[in-house]
Amino acid sequence: MSDLDIRCATLLDIDATLRFWREAAEGTSVSDDRDGVARLVDRDPEALILAERDGVLVGTVIAGFDGWRCHLYRVAVHPGHRRQGIATALLAAAEERFVRLGGRRVDAMVLVRNELAHHAWHAAGYGPQEQWRRWVKPLG
Repeated sequence: MSDLDIRCATLLDIDATLRFWREAAEGTSVSDDRDGVARLVDRDPEALILAERDGVLVGTVIAGFDGWRCHLYRVAVHPGHRRQGIATALLAAAEERFVRLGGRRVDAMVLVRNELAHHAWHAAGYGPQEQWRRWVKPLG
C-alpha cells in the first residue's frame, strides 16, 4: 500500500468530497451541499481534512473549533479502504489541530444506529456521554 496523504481541503475539492460522502458516509446533513462546504472551507480553511491514497479520496473529517469547543463531524472512510488506519490518521490530524489551537476537549457527532462507528470511536479512546441529548432546530 502506498503512503497516505493527509491534507486540508480547498474549494477545488468540494465536488469530490460531496460525491465521497454520498458513498462513504452514513446519512446526510442540511449543510451537505456545495454552498455549505464552500462556506466551511472559506471560513476555516483547515477544518475539512482529507485523506488520499494514490490521489484518490479515501477519508474525511471536519475538525471544527469555535474558539471554545472542538467538534468532529463527517469522519468517513471509503468502505473499500476501512481497517487500514485511515480514520486513526484523520483523528490524529484533527486532534493535533485542536491542541495547536488551544482546545481542551473534543466531541464527535455519531449516529446512534451506526454500530460500526461506535466500535471505531471506542477503539480511538472516545466514549459516549449519555447524559446529553442533541437538540436541533432547522433554520430557514
